[in-house]
Amino acid sequence: MAKYSRLKVFTSMIETGFVPVFYHADIDIATKVIQACLDGGAHCFEFTNRGDQAHEVFRELVNRFKDDDRLILGAGTVLDPGTASLYMQLGANFIVGPVLNPEIARVCNRRHIAYIPGCGTTSEISQAEELGAEICKVFPGETVGGPSFVKAVLGPMPWVRIMPTGGVEPTEESLTKWFKAGVASVGMGSKLFPAEVIASGNFAAITENVSQVCGWISAARKGKPPIQ
Repeated sequence: MAKYSRLKVFTSMIETGFVPVFYHADIDIATKVIQACLDGGAHCFEFTNRGDQAHEVFRELVNRFKDDDRLILGAGTVLDPGTASLYMQLGANFIVGPVLNPEIARVCNRRHIAYIPGCGTTSEISQAEELGAEICKVFPGETVGGPSFVKAVLGPMPWVRIMPTGGVEPTEESLTKWFKAGVASVGMGSKLFPAEVIASGNFAAITENVSQVCGWISAARKGKPPIQ
């Protein structure tokens, strides 16, 4: 069962400005990566459903962090309502998908769980909002048009909250472009967690990266309040 309300989830995603996206089959490595992100200032964390028995790793992560109120843990790469239901039963606070699936939206709405669907067109974004999505994941962010796509969408649809994933880099230049275009938040995966850093066990470097990303996002917003 989810620990946090949809309102809490969406508010945290928008206020922090980004969601780390990660998967690893080793529960200890996954635990240390999440801990490093929390220490760096990221509170929402997307653990992706990308490996065999990924849900078992997720189950253990929920147990390990059950007393840490800083973490809002969700499941990503969810493509069907059955998988969404499984992760919600295990304690997922939000569900993210690379595509828009109306049946997942209905399952999540029934349980008051935040659903962030993947969208690549204005029609998909509009449909997602009709299904109750508060934040739409633009994926793959760079391929569908990058920051220019976001700016173009927000022209006629200024109420849309967009979270691009794919093509967002943990650099000041990249983050500034995305936030100046008007994104509500961003998702970042492999570029935030270089393979060599994970292999060396240098989790302090991840904390430093996350902290730096938070700083760049704050600077890109220039003191303006996040989109509400």
